Amino acid sequence: MSSNIDPAFQAHIQHDVAIVGFGPAGAVLANLLAIKGLSVLVLDREADVYRLPRAIHFDGECMRVFQTLGISDELMAQLFVSPGMKFVNAEGKVLIDYTRSVELGGQAWHPGYRFHQPDFEDVLRKKLEQYPQVEVRLRHDVFAITEHEDGVELRVEDTSCGRLLKAHARYVVGCDGARSTVRRMMGTELDDLNSHERWLVVDVLLQRERSDLGDHSIQYCDPRRPATYVRGVGERRRWEFMLMPVDDPTTITRPESVWSLLAPWVTPADAVLERPAVYTFHSVVAKGWRNGRLLIAGDAAHQTPPFMGQGMCAGVRDVYNLAWKLADVVQGHASETLLDTYESERSPHVREFIETAVRFGKVIQATDHEVVKKRDASMLANTEVFHTPQPALGSGAHEGGRIAGTVSVQPVLKDGTRLDDVVGYRFVLVANPDICSDLNVTPDERVAVIPAHDPSLKNWLESLSAQAVLVRPDRYIAGAASDVGKVQDLIQVFVGSAVL
Repeated sequence: MSSNIDPAFQAHIQHDVAIVGFGPAGAVLANLLAIKGLSVLVLDREADVYRLPRAIHFDGECMRVFQTLGISDELMAQLFVSPGMKFVNAEGKVLIDYTRSVELGGQAWHPGYRFHQPDFEDVLRKKLEQYPQVEVRLRHDVFAITEHEDGVELRVEDTSCGRLLKAHARYVVGCDGARSTVRRMMGTELDDLNSHERWLVVDVLLQRERSDLGDHSIQYCDPRRPATYVRGVGERRRWEFMLMPVDDPTTITRPESVWSLLAPWVTPADAVLERPAVYTFHSVVAKGWRNGRLLIAGDAAHQTPPFMGQGMCAGVRDVYNLAWKLADVVQGHASETLLDTYESERSPHVREFIETAVRFGKVIQATDHEVVKKRDASMLANTEVFHTPQPALGSGAHEGGRIAGTVSVQPVLKDGTRLDDVVGYRFVLVANPDICSDLNVTPDERVAVIPAHDPSLKNWLESLSAQAVLVRPDRYIAGAASDVGKVQDLIQVFVGSAVL
């Protein structure tokens, strides 16, 4: 390569991780790896953030990830705390009550938030600028990937000028969406969960106050035209309409068609159309999230119907699970087999969310009047009060059992500090003070040891019937212990003998 080539593509430069795709999952992953000190190359074919709304909801567990990134306070000014969702039939009677508390939950954040994705991505990208070891290259399209014994070569086109380049990295993570190039090059197939329906998604900006529209999201389970209403941030509102057999997808996005559908709620005097677009809501899970030095995350690994608002959340959980494992492998703290626990843990976890969304889809998308009649009779007799599931991870880098593999709560200490802010992005051992005094563990950059003097920590341990709990950097519990010996074993197995 000539000397005037971008340094990120010099032949002697090998990045620790190359991330293909700079949407939310890719940007969160880049930030997490940067915190761990890894060198990262981010490649994206687009020139900028996509400026129209897409994802619109994330949960308290995701907000805890953003707390780790150091952007939660900045985000709060851009968010709306969501009170949840109701599923109603054609007569407006509630079939499923999916109301969320607007108080702080177990993650020390609210259970649900509405957001505007372009603003959110701007915050993620701005944060990444503080890390000099992260190189971001927009308008760079990956068209070939070759794996070698000690790394990966990526062939890249700089579409701003047509120049062909090569990049090198120890690992590549495809966060490049539903049509993932990385997934195709891995040879990974998709497991089809058999829910594929076309919907029209319409985003509007209100021009005047319309408090009567409400803050709850509403799923209109009406066989004549299933529809959804979502309250966004500020004056943003979204409606979604299922396409019916008589609809023409090429004309239904025309303003006159859209306003006809919106007529029960808003008129052109109330709002401005921001975006109408037809989407197919898919339900698939990849069968193979890792192939050697290639991995996938987010929509590249799974796609879900939107009826739980968990699409982006799943991608954020993916990269939170993966980032610390990549860092431990690259930095020599763990063998490469740790990366095999990524799919084994995440795949069954995300599948539960997708299968639940598919179940909701069957409720919402029913159009046969006899089926709907039976549905209403059954569900109205016992209205379902639904809560967001908190499944355990699949088998992997944890002990399993009742506690291990579940997401930990985040205690708020008596001085108002959230535990994660004390701990940082590393393992943490929260233990009875007596155990801490007998423990032969040296706290370092990989593990924090927190004696449970604070009442919130004492109460947490008591609720788990444990004397000590080891929590991973992604805030999932690695294991619990009742004595010093078991704590030493947990540290040895999951953190490594270097800290003992």
